[in-house]
Amino acid sequence: MGAERQILSESVQLIVSFCDQIVACFENCRNTGENALIVDQKEPVTLVGGGTVAPGDLEFALSLAPFLVAADSGADRAFVAGYEPQVVIGDLDSISNVVRNQLAPNKIFEVAEQDSTDFHKALRHIKAPVVLAVGFLGARVDHQLAAFNTLVQVLDSPCIVLGEYEIIFHIPPRINLPTCDGDIVSLFPMGAVTGRSTGLKWPIEGLQMSPMGRIGTSNIATGPMSLTPDGPGLLGILPRYLLPQLIPLISQARPWSRSAALP
Repeated sequence: MGAERQILSESVQLIVSFCDQIVACFENCRNTGENALIVDQKEPVTLVGGGTVAPGDLEFALSLAPFLVAADSGADRAFVAGYEPQVVIGDLDSISNVVRNQLAPNKIFEVAEQDSTDFHKALRHIKAPVVLAVGFLGARVDHQLAAFNTLVQVLDSPCIVLGEYEIIFHIPPRINLPTCDGDIVSLFPMGAVTGRSTGLKWPIEGLQMSPMGRIGTSNIATGPMSLTPDGPGLLGILPRYLLPQLIPLISQARPWSRSAALP
C-alpha cells in the first residue's frame, strides 16, 4: 500500500503541475494586451522570425544580443539552429506543433489580432536597448516589405534587421556612423522626408525623398558620416560589418517622438 500511495501522490503532483502550466498559458494569452510588455530587458535582444536564417546568423546575433525571442514560427528556426527561445510571441498560426510541444506554456504569448504582422506584434511587446532581428528577409517579398514598414513604426525599442550582406534600421533624428571610405550606404524613404548628411559622396541636403520619387540607394561613404533627417521614415542600409558598432549608437540615439510618426 505504501508504494501505491507514493505512486498516487507523484501522479497527483504531476497532474497539478501540468494544470498550473496550462493555466499559466491561458493567463499569458488572456493578459497579452495590445501593447503590454512581455519582454523587458536591460541588454540587447535577438528576435528570430520565420524567414530565411543563413547558417551562423543566429549565433552571430546571439553573441551580441543573448536574450532570444521568437516571432511565431521563428521558434522553429531557432530549434533548427540549436537554440530554444526564452519567449515566443505571435498569433501562433505558423509555429509547428512539434516545437510548441517542447516549449513550456509560460513561454508562449498569443497576440491574436490580425491587423499586424508577427514581427510587429513581437516588437510591440519588447522593451530593450536594441532588438536584432534575424529571419525577416529572404523567402517572401511581401514579408520583407512588411518588415520595412514595421521598422518605421513608433516602437519602444530600436530595431536592426540583419541581412546576408547589409543591416537595415530606421534612422533616428541624428546619428554619427563609423563608415569607411568606399562603403556603400543606401537610404530608402518610406514616406516623404528630407535631411542633411556629411561624409557622403552625394549629400542628401536639398533632396525631397519619397518612395514614389527620389530615393537614396547606392550612395558611397567618403569616411565617417552623419545623418540628420528632418522627420521619421528614412531607412538606413549599411554594410553588415558595422553591426557591432551600430548597436550602441542606435541604442543611445534620441528616438522619434510619437507626435512625429508617419501618417
